[in-house]
Amino acid sequence: MTHPPHAPYRTGSVETTDGASLFVEESGSPDGVPALWLHGGPGGSLGRGGYRRSFDPRAYRLVGLDQRGCGRSTPNVLDDLARLDQHTMQRLVADLDEVRMRLGIDSWVVGGVSWGTTLALAYAEEHPDRVRALALMAVTTTSRDEVDWITGGVGRLFPEEWAVFDHESRRRDDERPVDAYARRLASDDAADRAAAAASWDRWEGVHVSLDDPDSRGRGLLGPERRQAFATLVTHYWSNDGFLAGDRSIMARLPRIAHVSAALVHGRRDVSGPMATPWRLHRAWPASTLTVVEDEGHGGPRQVEALSAALDGFARR
Repeated sequence: MTHPPHAPYRTGSVETTDGASLFVEESGSPDGVPALWLHGGPGGSLGRGGYRRSFDPRAYRLVGLDQRGCGRSTPNVLDDLARLDQHTMQRLVADLDEVRMRLGIDSWVVGGVSWGTTLALAYAEEHPDRVRALALMAVTTTSRDEVDWITGGVGRLFPEEWAVFDHESRRRDDERPVDAYARRLASDDAADRAAAAASWDRWEGVHVSLDDPDSRGRGLLGPERRQAFATLVTHYWSNDGFLAGDRSIMARLPRIAHVSAALVHGRRDVSGPMATPWRLHRAWPASTLTVVEDEGHGGPRQVEALSAALDGFARR
């Protein structure tokens, strides 16, 4: 079961060493087990705070933040396109540790969803001594195979919509669709950026629509939010999450082999197929894998399974 809604007891900003301002909220018990929540995207946000219901407010001191460049953190990526190249996984990982230190936390349980699971894994692999346990739902590692699947291979399930997505990418002969969208969304042409963001948003609405076919073609976000979202997603995805080669999640997994982890995934997740959490689980002795057979990229029973795992971590 999930926990009752609870509001933050503190909100504010953490200024990073390079001048960004990260929105941070704390909820639960100030004396509880420290925990961190990482939202999806890249380019998402904490939203309305539904993530807090996965954490027992009597047991956890829960920290949520809007990641660099999005949500209520500043500058928004759209206001700082000239410094887009400074958005890297390594910078995001540094942001998280700066927040940890600023809040006086020695180590914490780290949870996340979708892209947030990639960031959680990258953070844990960089700072294994700072992570008590990991609770991950809709698990991704942002490998090139995963990116090529979500921007190409999954088109085998949605060929009509993918043909439009590919055509509207305006890609060159030597480009993948994701590379073309990333190039256009980082350009100086405001009209082209807006058109690319709208096309990207429509495709996002397609590959998550297996359980809701009527939602296809509507897109997920409004004009401003979708442009920031698409800019950050395509930037990270076209760069393999800045996790290529010996920096990949799988290559560095031995660094966290001892860290307890709960992996929760939907069998019907066509955006991020089950192969990813399965590979992680097989190579990770301290992990468990819960598969929800009839859900896709997140869902209420996955949230319940994640909450149950977090309840267990709080009792350790």
